[in-house]
Amino acid sequence: MGDHYLLLTPGPLSTTPSVKAVMLKDWCTWDDSYKHIVQLIRSKLLHIGRASEARYTSVLMQGSGTFGIEATIGTVIPQDGKLLILANGAYGKRIEQIARILGIGYRTLEFAPSQIIDVEQVDTLMKQDPAITHVAFVHCETTTGILNPLEQLVQAIKRHGKIAIVDAMSSFGGIPVEVEKWGIDYLVSSSNKCIQGVPGFSFVLCNKDELAKCKHNARSLSLDLYDQWQVMEQEEGKWRFTSPTHVVRAFSQALLELEAEGGVERRYVRYLENQQILVHLMESAGFKTYLHEALQSPIITTFRYPDFEHFSFESMYLFLKERGYVIYPGKLSDVQVFRIGSIGDVHLEDMVGLCAAILSYATNIGE
Repeated sequence: MGDHYLLLTPGPLSTTPSVKAVMLKDWCTWDDSYKHIVQLIRSKLLHIGRASEARYTSVLMQGSGTFGIEATIGTVIPQDGKLLILANGAYGKRIEQIARILGIGYRTLEFAPSQIIDVEQVDTLMKQDPAITHVAFVHCETTTGILNPLEQLVQAIKRHGKIAIVDAMSSFGGIPVEVEKWGIDYLVSSSNKCIQGVPGFSFVLCNKDELAKCKHNARSLSLDLYDQWQVMEQEEGKWRFTSPTHVVRAFSQALLELEAEGGVERRYVRYLENQQILVHLMESAGFKTYLHEALQSPIITTFRYPDFEHFSFESMYLFLKERGYVIYPGKLSDVQVFRIGSIGDVHLEDMVGLCAAILSYATNIGE
């Protein structure tokens, strides 16, 4: 297979040839044609999130998904605000790290990586601590692949009159979300996840009334979400600083392909079918999942190390890479696991081919 392989990760992920092809043309950041593409993307993102342009806006931000999270956390929480962080994995803990470094007042309610965020415990804590102004959590925590109860958590947050910040990095575009109906104030994702673009920018769907209150809040010049919004509005698609033009064009193409596939609902079905056949075939080959089926997302699946003699993740990784597949190492400290993604330009036949290669590896090391 040489240097060409299928990325079975939670992003960056495998993209279509047509998404890659549109990056062959150069674009000027000031050009009206380019700014029109940016504005179209912003509008389509609201449509995907089921958010009206009357109440919501979308803001694009240079950098990876973490840049978008930091821009949001660092801009929307005022100096006297207090953030409640709900964490059941590494990416929830990353929000905690951001808050600590930025000097934002916070407290963390932590759960085990194998446990979904408990809505009742969140509700109880908000009753006990009225100083909390904002609540942040991860929808699909790719540390394990667990799917937290997004709608129920946001409902609890809004019952207490708090601002809801959702890290939907690995779920937006692949799992249907009702941003406006559920009352999400800020939803953050990035270009190289379920929309199936390439890495280079993040984006935030924002409640306009709330974002309008955030002038002068930002702890950073380049990661000022409010100022970025203002320039994009006033200059109709212009970014404050140099934007990743090729990545933006690729994302625009990826949005067209999402529409052609049948939208988020149809893509969700494909991802779910990918994940289900993966688990079935892996279990047939002697591998066990880390999470209970009811907690599992269709985005990425964590598998325990098997008790095969001579097994090592490194040897399996190299074996698979030579055959055109790249999987992900584990991210847990207390148990040995690895992860396999089911998103991107990946289809049932790819999952079947991967599992055949894994079975071949298992057979070879057993001889």
